[in-house]
Amino acid sequence: MKHFISFSLAVLMCSMVVAQQPNVNYDEHKVKPYTLPQVLKTNGGRQVTTKEIWEKQRRREILKLFEDNVYGQMPHSFDSINFTVSGKNNSAYNGRAKLKEVDIEVFRNSQSVVIHLLLFIPKSKSKPGVFLLINNRGKENTDATRQTKSEFWPVEMVVDSGFAIASFHVSDLAPDNKDSFTNGALRLYPEQASAENGMRAIGAWAWGASRVLDYLETDKDIDAKKVAVVGHSRGGKAALWAAAQDRRFAMCISNCSGNSGAKLSKRNFGETVAIINTAFPHWFSPNYKKYNDDEQALPVDQHMLISLIAPRPVYATNASEDLWADPTGTFLALKHAEEVYELYGIKPGLPMHPPAIDHPVNNSRVAYHNRTGIHNMIIYDWRNFVVFGKRFLK
Repeated sequence: MKHFISFSLAVLMCSMVVAQQPNVNYDEHKVKPYTLPQVLKTNGGRQVTTKEIWEKQRRREILKLFEDNVYGQMPHSFDSINFTVSGKNNSAYNGRAKLKEVDIEVFRNSQSVVIHLLLFIPKSKSKPGVFLLINNRGKENTDATRQTKSEFWPVEMVVDSGFAIASFHVSDLAPDNKDSFTNGALRLYPEQASAENGMRAIGAWAWGASRVLDYLETDKDIDAKKVAVVGHSRGGKAALWAAAQDRRFAMCISNCSGNSGAKLSKRNFGETVAIINTAFPHWFSPNYKKYNDDEQALPVDQHMLISLIAPRPVYATNASEDLWADPTGTFLALKHAEEVYELYGIKPGLPMHPPAIDHPVNNSRVAYHNRTGIHNMIIYDWRNFVVFGKRFLK
């Protein structure tokens, strides 16, 4: 019942936002012509023809463009970090898994923030890879006792597949509220809160994922070189930004992440930059608001964010009834990112046009599916993530 209430409130919030925007476009025929920034052309106009030019110049340019115009700066320094195992159960899930509860405390300038990590590790496999969920739903969805089980975080299915599964909650890093989002990681970085290109909530959640990875690198029971960062909706936006910033993540999975996640902004289909900045002003840097109702002026688009993850595997998804998140725009962003993967000798694996609903394409490093249903992350999605992980978390 708790999960149902939490999900219903999320749906109600989205419905209220849509109701206040009568001019939202859901008609492909009304998508106006748009021009995407060229991912393989430098700011100075140089064509990027090798992975060396990409690595040394263009990738760095794009990363800074996203920092300055969308997600804000990503702080990399802190004074110290401590890991405390606060709970342990070596016979979790009927003896099939180990459960660790870990407090990750990060210190800077006499302030600290604590990230509470849950980690289930299968006993059937030595040093497994890990699916790390950035949980933006109610904490009951990631119940360590397993008295409440949710498809949003299907511990048992993932453990039985031979992978570890972990999660932390976004509220530990930045409460998802415009009035209290600074009561977390931003206490460590007050200079970010006053900067026009400063980190906000999405950036704080991504920063937190990297601190969790700092811990995972010390855990001898898992393979920290095989960690997939996973997120749904706003969590999917943070997962993409985390993987773009932190190349230690071996894989990125972004489920129904929509605007400012995996979908193209310049298509102006479904949610727009103006809508998301108005409804959630605490998610992105203040500079992003310059592009409200002016997506065409953006110096970046989301195909470029996905490109920053290359050559690592990336999987983005949609749901058939979630037009708000623009399934076609998500597919096109992935498709346009493939040219960067080609620099690494990785041939395009996506078809020229979006695949049929419930026909996942996850046998290539740039993967996609659009499943039947609504804006959510369910067992169908996770089963395909596991298939993807078995192919590429090697």
